[in-house]
Amino acid sequence: MASSTGVQVIDNLILSFNRISNEKKETFLKLLVLSVCAILSFSTRLFAVLRFESVIHEFDPYFNYRTTRFLTEEGFYNFHNWFDDRAWYPLGRIIGGTIYPGLMITSAVLYHVMHFINVTIEIRNVCVFLAPLFSSLTTIVTYHLAKELKGPGAGLVAASMIAIVPGYISRSVAGSYDNEGIAIFCMLLTYYLWVKSVKTGSIFWSTFCALAYFYMVSSWGGYVFLINLIPMHVLALMVTGRFSHRVYIAYSTVYCLGTILSMQIPFVGFQPVQSSEHMAAFGVFGLCQIYAFVDYVRSQLTQKQFEFLLRTLVVVVGSVVLAVGGVLTATGKISPWTGRFYSLLDPSYAKNNIPIIASVSEHQPTTWSSFYFDLQLLVFMFPVGLYYCFTSLTDANIFVILYGVTSVYFAGVMVRLMLVLAPVMCLLGGIAVSSLLSTYMKNVELWGTKSKKTKKVDHSYPIKNEIAMFVIFMMTFFLIYYTFHCTWVTSEAYSSPSIVLAATQHDGSRIIFDDFREAYYWLRQNTPEDAKVMSWWDYGYQITAMANRTILVDNNTWNNTHISRVGQAMSSPEEKAYEIMRELDVSYVLVIFGGMTGYASDDINKFLWMVRIGGSTKEGEHIKEHDYYTPQGEFRVDKEGSPILLNCLMYKMCYYRFGEVYTEQGRPTGYDRVRNAEIGNKDFELDVLEEAYTTEHWIVRIYKVKDLENRGN
Repeated sequence: MASSTGVQVIDNLILSFNRISNEKKETFLKLLVLSVCAILSFSTRLFAVLRFESVIHEFDPYFNYRTTRFLTEEGFYNFHNWFDDRAWYPLGRIIGGTIYPGLMITSAVLYHVMHFINVTIEIRNVCVFLAPLFSSLTTIVTYHLAKELKGPGAGLVAASMIAIVPGYISRSVAGSYDNEGIAIFCMLLTYYLWVKSVKTGSIFWSTFCALAYFYMVSSWGGYVFLINLIPMHVLALMVTGRFSHRVYIAYSTVYCLGTILSMQIPFVGFQPVQSSEHMAAFGVFGLCQIYAFVDYVRSQLTQKQFEFLLRTLVVVVGSVVLAVGGVLTATGKISPWTGRFYSLLDPSYAKNNIPIIASVSEHQPTTWSSFYFDLQLLVFMFPVGLYYCFTSLTDANIFVILYGVTSVYFAGVMVRLMLVLAPVMCLLGGIAVSSLLSTYMKNVELWGTKSKKTKKVDHSYPIKNEIAMFVIFMMTFFLIYYTFHCTWVTSEAYSSPSIVLAATQHDGSRIIFDDFREAYYWLRQNTPEDAKVMSWWDYGYQITAMANRTILVDNNTWNNTHISRVGQAMSSPEEKAYEIMRELDVSYVLVIFGGMTGYASDDINKFLWMVRIGGSTKEGEHIKEHDYYTPQGEFRVDKEGSPILLNCLMYKMCYYRFGEVYTEQGRPTGYDRVRNAEIGNKDFELDVLEEAYTTEHWIVRIYKVKDLENRGN
């Protein structure tokens, strides 16, 4: 009885669906597919929560979580005026004026909205799930942007691609509470509204584009890419003769309103009118006014008068602009490009001039394998999408071409910017796949709908239907393989939080290393509240957020001199290091060591960067990198290693008591599993430090700085 009732209900639904017009059916199916893509985007980012407990990932997200928690507990004005005395001791940090607050404010608003409707949720869980939530919104925006570029079919394909592309999942997985988690949504929303503004010439859409740009500025420093790409698009339209009144209205509104709004972010301030990174946008804005003025004058003068006036105007305006720009630059009113911007234009700049920037793994050039690993099928569909955009040049297609080409360059220079490349790869990939399938599906439909008697044979293309079927099956196979690849990469590379490490043993079982949280908990419970902890800057945010202890340097890396001082202490002998630690009032020293477990991202592997940064300032001029190599130019930790290396503070803290330990069967004591070598300095004692705590797997080691000896009578 129940079964027949269920069948009847289904039949009624099918009949009701058949009565709907084809246009409404198509709209319904689009909404259904887009909803599935949004849900898929959210669900694929929950691996970390399913495999581990709900934790924050990486390093920067811990600072973001700490500041968000402060915002929800203390309110916006206390947050805006917060001076954090637990960071950069003894300097401290003014939080409100040194961050992009969009991420924190977004989380706080969601938190208060949820509590207003009586859905009680911890702020930590809001932070954990914020990036997956915005990835769903990104999927929807991607659909609308691709729809504006090509059509609904391209939009649906692009949305499904960005839902699972590893290059975007890497920064939007659950627990990855970083600025990029919402910034990619803001970026694509700004691009979508910009395309709408250019198409319509509407102040309405342009105003919304400026508001979206303001949200982007409040969220991520990558907004500089937007404020250079959009003017580049306008300039390209001028050069190609496509500049129109619509573009003039769109850009003038976006630039004026967007610049005024962006200057309301304290960390940005007057940079939009002072820094070199923003001068291209200002210059194009000036060109737009000149272009419009010239068009007006042309309509009022004869051709001869107009040509004379134009030549005079070009000479006068050009001379004035160059003179004023030169004076402002020379007097410092226009600030020079930053080191990170220089490193984008010259990949070797940071390595040769600013080691603190070059030391960050995210700032390294991207390997060819990384493109395939993070994008897979999109690597091959990208040029196909460009081809289809070139075959049908519109204002919107010119924009996506510029976006794609510039993104490829910047992603190649800096691996972090793979995140900026992934969305345009999905856009152009969606255009390519949709165009290919649309082209060849017509042949399949022709073959399937006509009988053999009535079918017209195209002798110029004898196997048209067979080729169409082959291309469609091939694309289907590639898309299925893309899905499997994305799932595998997400589960293996981007679903494990860096603070909780997982490894597979010889018998296939998994082992969890929770040493980081173990060490931070020990610090919180067993050290005085006013204790100062010295570590390399990578771990500063985590120590402050989880151990609630004062640190000397953290991931903000705003003061190279202070970081250099820590690097000098780590790379000096104990006696010299002790002087620096007493100068900085250090209570405890924390180091990361992977020689016991095979954890390669430890402080010994980062040590040469400590040497380079330590020797980059006047106080550290005596520290020379070549002193830490063997005469043959090798960095070794065994008996052949440099005596200076074997007796520096970092070496001793990592390898203290390690010479007594067996790490592998058939190997001698003190065998380092990362460097694959027996350490060269085993039998030593610490003079100025004493071991306070070593975690279960020796990954985190904490030492207490000894007090000065009592030299009384």
